[in-house]
Amino acid sequence: MSKNYDLKAAAAAEILAPVFPYGPPSPQGPAPKIGLIGCGGITEHHLKAYLAAGWDVAAMYDANPEAAEKRRREFYPQARVCSSVAEMLEDGEIKVVDIATHPKVRAELIEQAVAAGKHILSQKPFAADLATGERLVSLAREAGVKIAVNQNGRWAPYFSYLRHAVRSGLIGEVGSVHMVLNWDHTWTAGTPFEDIHHLMLYDFGIHWIDAARSFFQGADASSVSATLARFPGQPIQPPLLASAAITFPNGMATLAFNGCSRFGARETCTIIGTKGTLHAVGDICGISAVGIHTAAGVATAQLDGSWFPDGFRGCMGELLCAIEENGEPENSAADNLKSLALVLAAMKSADEGVPVGL
Repeated sequence: MSKNYDLKAAAAAEILAPVFPYGPPSPQGPAPKIGLIGCGGITEHHLKAYLAAGWDVAAMYDANPEAAEKRRREFYPQARVCSSVAEMLEDGEIKVVDIATHPKVRAELIEQAVAAGKHILSQKPFAADLATGERLVSLAREAGVKIAVNQNGRWAPYFSYLRHAVRSGLIGEVGSVHMVLNWDHTWTAGTPFEDIHHLMLYDFGIHWIDAARSFFQGADASSVSATLARFPGQPIQPPLLASAAITFPNGMATLAFNGCSRFGARETCTIIGTKGTLHAVGDICGISAVGIHTAAGVATAQLDGSWFPDGFRGCMGELLCAIEENGEPENSAADNLKSLALVLAAMKSADEGVPVGL
């Protein structure tokens, strides 16, 4: 056998990229009316997505009434601004509430919405700890309502395409997932995000940790080893360098984040299976093509859409489809607890400097 010291890959034929239904899901029939609790900056993308889909946001509430009024004027002039959460939850026409607040108040709001019999889309992270998350999931099951989590990265076009490709068996059994991101996250200075020590892993990285878990098709992780560090001269408090290595029964996911990169922002995701490899490279949250390498040849899938707003449309659309079909949404709170467990284990590992089992 000849020695391939220079690691050159053999030439491959160009083939057509497979077609997958990676777009955000939508219910077949009329969607129920939606209430929005919390009208902060991110809800601009929620409401843009819902408006484009033709879904009716009938009411809004924010602790700052001016924020709710601003969103009403911008997107749904016919909606009303509620004076309290209770007022919204008492409205029998509103069947779904989008809870888009910060984590500290979210659990109490979810509990109130469950008690009122509303289906819920919760902002991520779903809960501050697993015990709280498990309690909320149990309450929702007892009440017969559904909770989905706004893991909007799942319906970013490239993550959705990659997930469909893996599930189709295109690259065989996944053995490794490798994600690297560098971008400027210092815009969080002076915002509530700066108070989150694990900003990289807990608030931001949960999207990529959730995606990595989804590529292993339901296999439970066995351990995670994570690290944090400060970038030279970084202007905010939370460490902006983070990494995580997650082991699964038959593989590993590695993730690396640099949130203090002023130049050349880039995101890469490589998934390697027993029958092929998938590559996605491009702008942060904006990769527009997926490279496919198998024994049949090489292909490039050019993707339509964008994370903002398709990811947000996908999260709510999946919940609305589950309500219509009386099924479980893919982004259910019960499923999301596994991603939350990984994130919390990564935080513990970074703090203690040792691998943490799950």
